[in-house]
Formats: sequence, structure tokens, C-alpha cells
Amino acid sequence: MKKGNPKGSASYSKRGGKPYKDMQKLINDGLAEAGILNSDPKGVPRTLYKYASNETVISNPGGAQITLGLDRPNSRGSGYGSRGFTGLQNKSIGSSRIDLVVGRMVSANKGDGVPPGTYVDNNFFADAARIYICETTDVDQNFGLVEGIVGNPKGVSTVAIKSDQTRIIGRSGIKIVTGGGNNVRGFGLRGETTSKGGKLPVAGGIDMIAGNIGGDRFVWNPWNIPEQLLDLQPVAKSYNVRDYLAEISLLRDDLYSQVTNIQILLQSICVIIGGLGATFAPIPFNPVGILNIIVQVIVGLLGNIVMQLGQQALYHSRAQNVAIDFDFLQHPGYKFIGSRSIRVT
Repeated sequence: MKKGNPKGSASYSKRGGKPYKDMQKLINDGLAEAGILNSDPKGVPRTLYKYASNETVISNPGGAQITLGLDRPNSRGSGYGSRGFTGLQNKSIGSSRIDLVVGRMVSANKGDGVPPGTYVDNNFFADAARIYICETTDVDQNFGLVEGIVGNPKGVSTVAIKSDQTRIIGRSGIKIVTGGGNNVRGFGLRGETTSKGGKLPVAGGIDMIAGNIGGDRFVWNPWNIPEQLLDLQPVAKSYNVRDYLAEISLLRDDLYSQVTNIQILLQSICVIIGGLGATFAPIPFNPVGILNIIVQVIVGLLGNIVMQLGQQALYHSRAQNVAIDFDFLQHPGYKFIGSRSIRVT
């Protein structure tokens, strides 16, 4: 049985079947494509970036680039960089940027990209992935984001991350925080400010928007009546929800008590009616009197049966209520309504 790599594999040689250990030699001999095992790629780059005169670009043949320049979301005539926001003049506003991008225009033409050697600009919608760090830009407008509750700020510093699948990983924890730092010195009574010296809000909002959808929408309820719903809504706080549900549980327990009292009252009435029937019944040998006694006894028995059944049902309902409260409203409960790992303000 012949050992080694099968014929046709990258490390197989047509000359005698001896495997090459040097991948670069395979490539030079035309037996393997350039780029295999991270060897030097060959060929025309997929895209050629249209440099601006004020930009410094670090790139590799595969299409990864780091651009140092001014705000430029698209062509050289876009962004604050095209409007002269250099920050070089006295008290002028700058728009310096660091743009890390891979896969320029790869999603164009239904994922086929553009022909090799095409000159391209920045494209926040067709480029594969990027991290855009900028001193002054219109981030939501540039990336086509809905306004949400936070709004659509203009001319602000930003760090924007975009890809098909974005992950933020912290081995020990992750914090998403708005606002300035605590106990910051050197900023006077106002404390930390925005990058432009503006006042920070007491607690800036956090919008988590799935599907880049905002505003109101109408839905049809089961009664075929249109209802207006908000797509972006506040997050419920589990402890407040727990306290609210606990109050409802207490009200429900009060209702159980009232129903129990009503059952006791009904039983007492049935017993009294039965006793009165026996006390004031006519002569026992009178058929009407006998029937009256039978009716009163039946009423008393039914009252006792209803009372017992009702008490059993109430007992089970109260026990179930206690179990439900524990399962959903207490930390040890297996269905506790609050997350044990994620907290919000």
C-alpha cells in the first residue's frame, strides 16, 4: 500500500511522487497555489484604495488596511475631512481618524465583489468589516442607523465597529457604561466633558436595537383591532417587577381569604336552613312535612360538600401560589425572572 499524501494534494510532486516539505518550492514549481499555508499571495489586488493626499495607509496584499487621515466615510469629498476640520489652526476642531478595514467592496454585486484592480472609496455598507475611530464625525448617519432614544448626534467623536458577526469578550466581565468617570480631577466643578468641551448628561441612554428598526408600528390584535406598539421600549428591572408581582400575589391571597369567608358563610346559612326545616317541620307522617325535612337535609349536606370541595381547591391554589412565587420571584427559584449575570440601571 502506497504511503504518503494522495496524488493531487498540495504536497505531492509529479516527479516520482516524493513529497515536498518546502511549500514555497511547491509554489515556485507551480504545484500549489500562492497563499496556501499563509505563503506570499500573487496576482492583482481585488481593490485599489483611492488615497487622499493627507492619508497614510498601511496595507497588505490580501486587502487589510489601516488608514490614518481625516474623517472620510466615503469619497474624498465626504466627511468633516473634506470641510477642512484639520485641528491644526488655533482652537479649530479636528477630525483625525484611524480606519481599520478588511475586504473592501466584497459584498457588492451579491457577494461577488468588484473586478480585480478596481479603484474604490470607503464604503460602510459593502466593506467586510471595520473599526472606525474618529475625532469628529456623524456616526449614525454614516452607518445608516435609526435615531432611537439616544438620538442621531452630529460632529462627535466615535468608535464604530461593524462586521457580519461582532463579538465583545471579557474573561472576567464586561461593562457598558455611559457618562464620565468618577472622582476625575483637573476638569473643574463641571467634571469630565465631551470631547468638544460640552456638558455630559447625567446618565446617557443605551439603545439596543435589533434589526435597526425604530419608531412605532401597528399590529392587529386577536379582536381584529389595530394597536400601536413601540419597537424601542425601556427594559424592565427585575427587582421592581418582582416587587410588583409580589404585591399582586398578596392581593390574590386576600381574595382567597374572602372566598373562604364566603364559603363559611354559605355553609352556616345551609346549616341554619336545615335546622329551621327540622324544627318547624309539620307532623312527620305528613307527606309534605317529610318532603320538607328531606329538602332541608339535602341543602345542609350540599352546603357541607361545597364547603369541603371549595376549601380543598383554595388550599391547593394557595400552595401553588406560594410555589410559583418562590420559583419566579426569589433568587434560588429555577425560573427567577431576573438574570443572574446581566444587570442594568
